[in-house]
Amino acid sequence: MKKHLGKHMGERPFQCHLCPVTCTKDSKLVAHLRTHTGERPYSCIHCNASFSRKDSLNVHVRTHTGERPYSCVHCKAAFSRKDNFNYHMHSHAAERPFSCVHCKASFIQKCHLVRHMRTHTGERPFSCVDCSASFLEKYHLLRHMRTHTEERPFSCVHCDSSFVMESDLVAHMRIHTGERPFTCVHCNASFVQKKNLVRHILTHAEERPFSCVHCNASFVMKRYLVDHMRTHAGERRFSCVHCNASFSRKYGLVLHIRAHTGERPFSCVHCNASFSRKTSLVMHMRTHTGERP
Repeated sequence: MKKHLGKHMGERPFQCHLCPVTCTKDSKLVAHLRTHTGERPYSCIHCNASFSRKDSLNVHVRTHTGERPYSCVHCKAAFSRKDNFNYHMHSHAAERPFSCVHCKASFIQKCHLVRHMRTHTGERPFSCVDCSASFLEKYHLLRHMRTHTEERPFSCVHCDSSFVMESDLVAHMRIHTGERPFTCVHCNASFVQKKNLVRHILTHAEERPFSCVHCNASFVMKRYLVDHMRTHAGERRFSCVHCNASFSRKYGLVLHIRAHTGERPFSCVHCNASFSRKTSLVMHMRTHTGERP
C-alpha cells in the first residue's frame, strides 16, 4: 500500500548518480543504470538483439512472432505494446474531465493538463546543469543531457541507426516492422508516431480560434499562433552554437545543426542511403516502391 500511495504522491526516492533521473522503485533504477553501463542481459532467441530490460525483450520478440496481445473491445485494432493500446483506448473515451482555463483543450488525465498548462505559463521547471537550457518535461531534459555526453545507447538491430532515447528506437523500429499504432478516430489514417497523429487530427478541426492580429492567419492551437507571430516580430530565439545562424522555430535549428554535424538520422531500409530530413527519405523510398505522389 505504501508503494502504491507513493505513485499518487509523485514520490521517486531512487536517484541515479550519473544523471537527473529518479525512479519509483529500486528495480527501475537498476534497469535505468544499464542505459549508462551498456549492459543488455536479455537476448532475443531469433536474432542478435539484446536489451537492458526484460519487458523490452518481450516487445521486441513480438516483431518476430507478429503477436498483438492487446486488443480493443470497441474496434478491431490490436497492439504489440500496452502503452500504444492505452493511448488508442483514449480515442474511444468521450469524457475528458480536466479542462484548460486558458483555451478549449481538455484531457483524460490530470498530468496531461499540468503539462499543457506550461505552454500557457511558460514554466520550464527542468534545467540543465551544464548549460542554461530548461524544459517543460523531464523527458526532454534527459534527451538534452545526452547532447552533452554524445551518448546514443539505443541501437537498431536491423541497420546502423542509434538513438538518444529508447522511444526514438521504438519509433524507428516501426519502419522495419510496418507497425502504425496511432489511428485517427475520424478516418482510416494511421501513423508511426503519436506526434504525426496529433498533427493529422488538426486537419479535421474546423474551428481555428487563435487568430493573428497582423494578417488573416488563424490556428487550431495557441502555440502555433505564437510560432507564427515570431515571423512578424522577426524574433529568432533558436541560435546555432557552431555559427551565427538563428531561427524562429526550433525545427529550423535542428535541420541546420545537421549541416554542421553531418547527422543523417533517416535511413532507407532497402539500401544504404540516409538523409537529414524525413521528407527526403519519403521521396527516396518512392524510387524503391514505384509510388507516385
